Amino acid sequence: MTCSIKLDNISMRYGEKLALDDVSLEIPEGTIYGVLGPNGSGKTTMMKIILGLLKQTRGKANVCGYDSIKDPLEIKAISGYVPETPILYESMTPSELFSFIASIRRIDENTFRRRIDALIDAFGVSEYMNDFIGSLSFGNRQKIAIISAIMHDPKILIVDEGINGLDPRSAKLFKSILTDMRDHGKIIVFSTHILEIAESLCDHVAILYNGRIVANGTIEDLRSAANEPSQNLEEIFLKLTNAEDVPEVARYLRDEIEH
Repeated sequence: MTCSIKLDNISMRYGEKLALDDVSLEIPEGTIYGVLGPNGSGKTTMMKIILGLLKQTRGKANVCGYDSIKDPLEIKAISGYVPETPILYESMTPSELFSFIASIRRIDENTFRRRIDALIDAFGVSEYMNDFIGSLSFGNRQKIAIISAIMHDPKILIVDEGINGLDPRSAKLFKSILTDMRDHGKIIVFSTHILEIAESLCDHVAILYNGRIVANGTIEDLRSAANEPSQNLEEIFLKLTNAEDVPEVARYLRDEIEH
């Protein structure tokens, strides 16, 4: 079955605050789709709507043929989620957590053991498998969250700043895993503040600003939208989000501090 994500005129309101304002996009299978934007721009809200974790105020989200409001369980079954801050059962050990997830995901024992042994060895967490998750460092908890999200080989992986806290080797490994998943027809929706990662990893990028998509396309498309064919993604991002004055503000602050 062909899998894609399609958002049609999605809006999300929290009381008086409009977090998403008429967002439409389509993500085909075999794509790493970057979502960039300042804090509070609506990135996490959009990702949670795709996952069926939030019900939008208006519009429709279709994920691999499933409606995000009517079929949230079906979407969760084919998805994995790596949040910005790992949300894990801290009184469990990684070994217990992985077994629990395998039972929920209905992964047979042989497949589970083969996948989990490979993943814990690759991410270097074998020695922590019987420690309480709450006792682990942020970086190791992030590794546990990543393994938990990909162990069932999901069709869709949502990564919200998921590289935060990883050591360079693990970050490189995770990026390689994302590329391999893309090459096998999966959809990865990837939010990051590290623009160099987005530029090197993502096939398409959407820039969210005040709940609206201000640019959407390949890096070359975004350069054209910014009317600056030679600029890198950071410069394009600053221009499209009206933040070109950042260096000037920094110089002003330095002058004030020195005086």
